[in-house]
Amino acid sequence: MKAMIRGLLATLCVGLALSAAAQAPEEGTGSGKTPEQFVASLHFKDGEIAVPQAKAHFRLTSAFHYLEQADARRVLEELWGNPPDESVLGLIVPATPTLVDDNSWAVVVTYSDDGYVSDEDAAKIDYQEMLEEMQQGTKDENAARKEAGYGTVDLLGWAVAPRYDAASKKMYWAKELKFDEAKDNTLNYDIRVLGRNGYLSLNAVSNMSELGLVQTGMQQLLPMTEFDAGARYADYDSSTDKVAAYGVAALIGGGLAAKAGLFAKLGLILAKFWKLGLIAFVGLGALIKKMFAGKREKGAVS
Repeated sequence: MKAMIRGLLATLCVGLALSAAAQAPEEGTGSGKTPEQFVASLHFKDGEIAVPQAKAHFRLTSAFHYLEQADARRVLEELWGNPPDESVLGLIVPATPTLVDDNSWAVVVTYSDDGYVSDEDAAKIDYQEMLEEMQQGTKDENAARKEAGYGTVDLLGWAVAPRYDAASKKMYWAKELKFDEAKDNTLNYDIRVLGRNGYLSLNAVSNMSELGLVQTGMQQLLPMTEFDAGARYADYDSSTDKVAAYGVAALIGGGLAAKAGLFAKLGLILAKFWKLGLIAFVGLGALIKKMFAGKREKGAVS
């Protein structure tokens, strides 16, 4: 159970960290350097990028640069003032706008080794029904957030409706969120790439005003992201490989939560640390429990 909770926190922390960055009034490096000097000290990589922790790679065009784990965490923690997160593997940064521009955005790369995620039910997902349940769950939990002394958050809808490409084994979607203390709505754009032993996550958060910019960039990244030979979805071996206890629908809710239905329990814990975090994810608890109640009864979820 402790390992499960650590995994869920790691999954959520990406959204929490970038959301805090998107809401923050100003940046600071904490090292006496100007933001421009800080960015100049980073080691940007280009072209073919290996992500050995995930047995994956990126083939980036000149439109993007890559920061490996150490520099990625420097940006998130020192430049943008977010809490430490060991799950961050790297950061994909557009060539323009730069990290210090007002409309800057970047893509946090993480990986879950929770097992092979079956896509057998992908074509049957009712995304409108899913959205309505997520919205209701988020709304229901606002009372608890207010009682704990934190602001409310509402899931306004899909900024980009979920789509699963069965051929490439890639899924993407985007949510529009409203934090009660924020002037602008928040965009949370996600990509999941399925592999043999888990999935690669690409997560970007920005203001809704940057939807066009972020959507264009994320669509460009889709074909640039692949697992290595032997770690691809098609390489799955049913006789030896671990299978995740959830399907592709649960990836929209964070995947790991499907195993334990922990969103409702963790909501207030997370709120204590990040007032402006993406606590809207907490609202998925009821949905996750509903989707997997049958599997738990059959012993599919331990």
